[in-house]
Amino acid sequence: MVRRRKLLILGLLGLALLAALIIAVALGAVYIPVFTTAKIIASRLPLVGRLFHGTWEATQETVILSVRLPRVLVALLVGMALALAGTIFQGLFRNPMADPSFIGSAQGAALGATIAFFFGIEVGLGKLSTVPLFAFAGSLLAVAIVYLITRTGGRVSVASLLLVGIAFSSFLASIVSTLMVISKDRLHNIFFWLMGGVAGANWDMVLAVIPFILVGSIVAMFFARDLNLMMLGEERASQLGLEAERFKWIMLVIASLVVGAAVSVSGIIGFVGLMTPHIVRLLTGPDHRYLIPGSLLAGGLFLVLADTLARLVMAPNELPLGIVTAFFGAPFFIYLLKRRKNVLA
Repeated sequence: MVRRRKLLILGLLGLALLAALIIAVALGAVYIPVFTTAKIIASRLPLVGRLFHGTWEATQETVILSVRLPRVLVALLVGMALALAGTIFQGLFRNPMADPSFIGSAQGAALGATIAFFFGIEVGLGKLSTVPLFAFAGSLLAVAIVYLITRTGGRVSVASLLLVGIAFSSFLASIVSTLMVISKDRLHNIFFWLMGGVAGANWDMVLAVIPFILVGSIVAMFFARDLNLMMLGEERASQLGLEAERFKWIMLVIASLVVGAAVSVSGIIGFVGLMTPHIVRLLTGPDHRYLIPGSLLAGGLFLVLADTLARLVMAPNELPLGIVTAFFGAPFFIYLLKRRKNVLA
């Protein structure tokens, strides 16, 4: 009965996400009917696409497929990535306030991506594939440094993790700011990228980040039971057969991978990894077999809705996406701090 309820919740989240995707693509400076939007998207799906034919205008198809759909999909993928990373960090550190923005992960990724932008580094498949790699390296290095600094006697203090993480994040942000000042000709672009947003999203970005997030999600689901063991504490998890130290590094790599991919295309967007795991945990419980897919769906849903709000609230201008998420996330963070203080009292 409990399992059915959890699966039902996941199903409802999936349906809500699908509806939000179609509505988000339909809304904009030029409104396109939702049903027409759904048919245009469905007409490009493999196998079933030929079943959907319509009399929509060519301009409507161009707007949806070339402008709006890539943007909405990037918002979806970034939301999924940040929610997944937040779920991993919270389970790994047994810290309900662990978030990519608070423990240096997002800022490390931003520094790595900024370095790639600043020096014009291109390896592999080109600059677009270079930026996620540098962002991943920066994210992993930042989290590793924060983790090693706060680890004492085989334990990581929650308070120390937050304090060191915030301090180190500020240090990394100062380096990024220095690079921005030095590179005056690119200052405007880097500044708005760091504020967080998916306004310039395109299909190349979608294809660039999908492999990172897909691999990260699959590996996280594979280790979901081990994350459940970690919630019991490292000592207890080790007694039950888990190689805790090795497992932590695997999960740090996975979380850094998805954060790097997200930050490389959207800049720093805070609070997604903090809020969504908490909300889903209230609905499905702490079992990571349900918490991980639920957080993926909820993270994608939240950021798609937030991006839609960012586009419409000041149309024809738009708000940076990071400002919208902070508007909802900051009060939520204060609520968590107050709740934690009451529990400790």
